[in-house]
Amino acid sequence: MKKVTRRAYSALLLAGLTILGLIIYVVSYASDGGDWALFTANSKVYYNGMINVGTVKDRNGKVLAYADGETHYYAEDYDTRISCLHAVGDYAGNIGSGALKVFRTKLAGYSSITGLKEGGGTVTLSIDSDLNSVAYKALSGRNGAVMMINYKTGEILCMVSSPSYDPNTMQVPDGAYINRCIGASYVPGSVFKLVTLAAALETIDDIKERSFYCAGSIQVGEQTVTCTGTHGSQTIEQALANSCNCAFGEIALELGGETLSDYAHKLGLCSEHEINGITTKAGSFDIAEDGSSLLAWSAIGQYNDLVTPYSMLRYVAAIANGGSVQEGTLLKGSGSSSTRLLSANTAKEIASMMDYTVTTAYGDNLFPNLDLAAKSGTAEVGDGTSHSWFTGFLNDTKHPYAFVVVIEHGGSGLANAGALANTLLQAAVGEQTNG
Repeated sequence: MKKVTRRAYSALLLAGLTILGLIIYVVSYASDGGDWALFTANSKVYYNGMINVGTVKDRNGKVLAYADGETHYYAEDYDTRISCLHAVGDYAGNIGSGALKVFRTKLAGYSSITGLKEGGGTVTLSIDSDLNSVAYKALSGRNGAVMMINYKTGEILCMVSSPSYDPNTMQVPDGAYINRCIGASYVPGSVFKLVTLAAALETIDDIKERSFYCAGSIQVGEQTVTCTGTHGSQTIEQALANSCNCAFGEIALELGGETLSDYAHKLGLCSEHEINGITTKAGSFDIAEDGSSLLAWSAIGQYNDLVTPYSMLRYVAAIANGGSVQEGTLLKGSGSSSTRLLSANTAKEIASMMDYTVTTAYGDNLFPNLDLAAKSGTAEVGDGTSHSWFTGFLNDTKHPYAFVVVIEHGGSGLANAGALANTLLQAAVGEQTNG
């Protein structure tokens, strides 16, 4: 009888272990099956270490890259290949944030139910390759970054980084592997005043009733903070339009370094962000001593401030969208989560001031037929040159687009980055981009 009992227990133990093993296998298969299928030794998916199945298309169906099992191909058009390189990637895997690497599972056509699809799958990006071509041509060989997003859906419509290269020839200039839109940070200059403005609106009760006087400079201790002009008496709205260093330096001294740092972090300029599993570069804001000239300079986007183009785009998109940002996606129609950065009232006030800036300081004639709200930045980089910034959005329900342009050592933000932004927006509105 004892033997029967022991055998029964042994059988039950064996059955339990078998069931446990099956459960572990099923869980592992569900979580890691894609990795197993995409192991580089799998000849159904890889050829000479490169993924050899699947198709990448832009949002309008243009083929940007595909592989037929042994040979890989890129877009037929040269302008498309070079302008979309950082969004698409290359089959050699040099662009770590490109679709060919990030979306390998989709390209392989992998499903936990059916396994690998014969011939692979199709990845449809949110990118409009025609807009990428427009932006890349407008950079005219200058290094920089251009992005545009639909702030209602989070779909990234344009993402261009320069320098780039033709993946068919692989003649690679220095720095071309870096996607400057998401993987580089820059001194922001006066576009950072949008951060200081948010802090002022939310923490200084009478900020909109105050008057700020600009005589061309302010003395902070033994140091002088200079301005780009002599603006006289002005409101906070006029100070933003004038991009007045004196007014924003004065505001910084009242806010203090801790408050400015809190807002730089709260608004996402010092954080990494995720775009379909791609991690973006974090910016930085060093807290200068309260009452110092360095604190004043930090509030106007100088000192040690650094901002990644996508992080600035994300913030401006939130302003355009009532304070909440639809997080960016590179996949058409994939949907995205929403994150609140500002109160609806603060976002509305900043948006109104950015609109006022375009109308009164820049001139609507520079942006014909566009209902534009924007801010320029000319960021001094310490070598006698300046990075050129321009960021903003359209107040247009048919074209809810936010954008950022950075041109390295490009000079005036309005004259150079602003002109490029106009070229891109005119193309986007003119072709009725699907988005």
